[in-house]
Amino acid sequence: MTVALVAMSHSPLLDYVEPPADVKKAVEDSFAAVSKFAKDFDPDIVVNIGPDHYNGFFYDIMPPFAVGYAASAVGDFGTHEGPLNVPSDDADSLIRSLMEQDLDVTVSWTMEVDHGAVQPMELMFGEVTAKPVIPVFINAVATPFVPIRRIRKLGEAIGNWAKAQNKKVLIIGSGGLSHEPPVPQLATADEATRAALLGGGRHLTPEARKARTDRVINAAKDFAAGVGNVKPLAPEWDQELMAILATGDLSPLDKWTPEEMAEIAGNSSHEVRTWIAAYAALGQCGKYEVVYSFYKAIPEYIAGFGVTAARLV
Repeated sequence: MTVALVAMSHSPLLDYVEPPADVKKAVEDSFAAVSKFAKDFDPDIVVNIGPDHYNGFFYDIMPPFAVGYAASAVGDFGTHEGPLNVPSDDADSLIRSLMEQDLDVTVSWTMEVDHGAVQPMELMFGEVTAKPVIPVFINAVATPFVPIRRIRKLGEAIGNWAKAQNKKVLIIGSGGLSHEPPVPQLATADEATRAALLGGGRHLTPEARKARTDRVINAAKDFAAGVGNVKPLAPEWDQELMAILATGDLSPLDKWTPEEMAEIAGNSSHEVRTWIAAYAALGQCGKYEVVYSFYKAIPEYIAGFGVTAARLV
């Protein structure tokens, strides 16, 4: 058994907005660092824990988490479009292990993922299909949310599976940190948006996809210029989370409620659930150390941007 971890922010805006040159270089350097880490580790299989932004999962059926036997990427924001390299036998092994550990996990043979799952794979390996990958979805946008302790339990169960494999397993947690991009909320949605959130937003036309992309880009430009109504980033909250994850004891996070997370760090801060699950998985395999860590609050990306790598010791 050999297990390693990369947990990182993603942003659909990487190729669409320009932060200051030194910030952009620092982010690119962080990507290069975890890419080297991942390539040096050279995993046999990747467990990719990511969110969705109403591209693959909608309120017609919204599970707290799900695992794909097969998956395709929708190709939003210039990321890969088409099938992922999902080893169905390994996915079945993981799914059955989770169920044996008393987790009622949703399964899919037609999972659709977006930039939240695809971007880290492309940044680390060049192509999302470069490595066999089991996609694990965690709901991070659609209320209500399960308590953080359930996310830790999911991660620990993934870790129990990973340490039983005679393979090198890389666990990715993709999401967060503090941010509140213009992702619609069901409670405040107009009739058309509500219909989209209930499932009508699947398989957007090119025109609808462009309109959605432009809306996010314009929101980012306004936020960076100090206008608009996007919630401010919360760097102290972000760094507190990263510090807790680095300790190996994630139990203090159990007291973090969804309401407090949204109030302090934005409605999309729930994406840190992917980090929590990933670190819980690694911790279940043994003691670990964070060997790389980067953080910067970046208004142009509407994100508290973090990138970390960790390995067992």
